[in-house]
Amino acid sequence: MPIVEDPDPRPSEGSDPDGSDPFENLVLDEEFVKGAAVKEQAGRTRMLAARWKDQPPVDPGARRTVLDPTPARPKRRLRRAPAPVDAWGTPRRRPREWRAPLFVLLTVAVLLAALNIDGLRDWYRGTQDGLPTAAPTAAPSVAPETAPPGSAPPLLAAQTPTVDHPWAGSPAEGWPAGPDAIVLPAAQAVGAFDADQVAAQLKLVKDFLVAANLDPAVIAGGRPETALDLLDREQRDAAVRGLDHPDGTADATTLFSRFDPREAIQVGDVRILGRMSVEGDGERGVLIHTDFSFVYALRPGPEAGRPLPSSKPSASARPAAPENSNAAKPVAWTVALAEEAAGSTRTARTVVRRADTYRFYDPARYRTNPKKINFEEFRSDVGNSACFVDDGYYHPQFEQFAAPALPGRETPHGPAVDPYDRSTPVPAPDPGADPACGTVSRS
Repeated sequence: MPIVEDPDPRPSEGSDPDGSDPFENLVLDEEFVKGAAVKEQAGRTRMLAARWKDQPPVDPGARRTVLDPTPARPKRRLRRAPAPVDAWGTPRRRPREWRAPLFVLLTVAVLLAALNIDGLRDWYRGTQDGLPTAAPTAAPSVAPETAPPGSAPPLLAAQTPTVDHPWAGSPAEGWPAGPDAIVLPAAQAVGAFDADQVAAQLKLVKDFLVAANLDPAVIAGGRPETALDLLDREQRDAAVRGLDHPDGTADATTLFSRFDPREAIQVGDVRILGRMSVEGDGERGVLIHTDFSFVYALRPGPEAGRPLPSSKPSASARPAAPENSNAAKPVAWTVALAEEAAGSTRTARTVVRRADTYRFYDPARYRTNPKKINFEEFRSDVGNSACFVDDGYYHPQFEQFAAPALPGRETPHGPAVDPYDRSTPVPAPDPGADPACGTVSRS
């Protein structure tokens, strides 16, 4: 059968429209093979791709295949990471992380010590001095006295008093405070005085004690005008002489509790414990006996620890430095002053015990003012105040300013006494005895 020839034959595939062969000048050398854009997959790859198209492979958990079409599940928060495994899939033990907990414990210990630096100081001082290091205990509450106590208050764990806790470690923490702590006994008729007159005399004595020992202005070194106005003329003249010209025979502190504000500043209230009683004295009138301990919490003033003028009546006394001396300050004083300026809050306490007797004469027999006070006797004992300094002020010793051999500050050398012990009477002054500078067992 004859074949009809196509007058316009079609070009073959891959050839140019003009009929030329596109592979005519192609050279299949090594450079052509390396530059090929598409490479044929290996036979095993094509086989696995065809098999896994319908049956995807199962992940054993140790590792994830590259061709796994299943997306990875996001990890949950706070979920423990899977345990590491070796090449055979066996879980390996995690190394014990002991350093992180140790660092946490050390950090917490440092923070607690920084927040309670005073307690840390108490613990260290207790370990060095053999003092009890038990947890601090508060002093028990004490009611006003009605009779002499049988013993001294119990000892408390050593604590450092601060401005925020001025009574820490002191029995006075449980004592009553303020004028209400001075409780008057029941008034009864005594001798020439009826019950109302005795009640007025008791109130007059209490007003004097409050004005002389509790007035904040007087404690801060002010002049006790209110207390002076309650004294009879001769008693007032003697008190004024002790204020204006204090010396070893007349000093304002025999009647008034005063501190130099450059040295000591009162903190909080005044704690008081004591009693008052009435006694008849025949035709001479009435005697009112008082025995009170006043405890003052104090913080250092701007010139705390300064040298003081000494008035010790002894040839062996160290030379006194003038009050406004420009001599170089001791190194210990300078360091302590810098510490206090940096924010230290340590305080001190001074304990003043006054055992005085007031006399009220019968106005029918004696020329006297029944509304004024006369002293029959006054005794006082002070704990934590510089010895042999008669300038009208108490001078407490602050622990942070303690330095040996400060000019004008006698080093205590006498037997230690407990200023809170009220079980024994206040000793009467003995002008013929050699003056001594004792120590206190606590303050």
